[in-house]
Amino acid sequence: MSQNEGASLETTISDIVTRIDAKNAAREQALAESRQVIRFAANSIRAIHRRENDQARDLLAQGQQRLENIKKVLANYQDLYWAGYVQDAQKEYAEARLTYALVQSETLPAPQDLGVEDAPFLNGLAEAASELRRYILDILRRGQESSARSEELLDRMDEVYSYLVTVDYPDALTGGLRRTTDQLRGVLEKTRGDFTLTLRHQILEAALERAAGKSS
Repeated sequence: MSQNEGASLETTISDIVTRIDAKNAAREQALAESRQVIRFAANSIRAIHRRENDQARDLLAQGQQRLENIKKVLANYQDLYWAGYVQDAQKEYAEARLTYALVQSETLPAPQDLGVEDAPFLNGLAEAASELRRYILDILRRGQESSARSEELLDRMDEVYSYLVTVDYPDALTGGLRRTTDQLRGVLEKTRGDFTLTLRHQILEAALERAAGKSS
């Protein structure tokens, strides 16, 4: 090997290392941002269930900012963007944002409104609908809202399921949506059963109270 060839190879390797180092830095930053998105999403869902809406909105805003940062960091590294962890973060954020919209009876935002891809959106929507079970059971347990409110949320769960079940494509395209939708169906059926049982119990209690009032 000539001296010129050695110098040329050294330059080539140095250039490659520089590019890989920049790509690795972008990967590490995107991973850290993705973990933060997931944390904000989880905390916002907890706030939603606690009826702490201001805090939920603040956490969602922080999560959205992190997602935007990820897109900027990985703008030149599409292979890293589609590696999976970014989509996981998008799914968790979509779940939290859609849970908020469902609970607040808002029009559901589209994927482009949230800055997420289609498959993460669909899976996040299915999980958001499943989150309504906990919200409905809290209403029934506390008795602070009418049964009509629980029924409204149950109807939204059913609506989401009815649409998602029509999205029948390979898992490679939908991120395993079929399995997530099947899980939603189980949650929906169980919640409908709990709601019906509670409603019947309330009707029976009201009838007993009326009977007691007449006998006295």
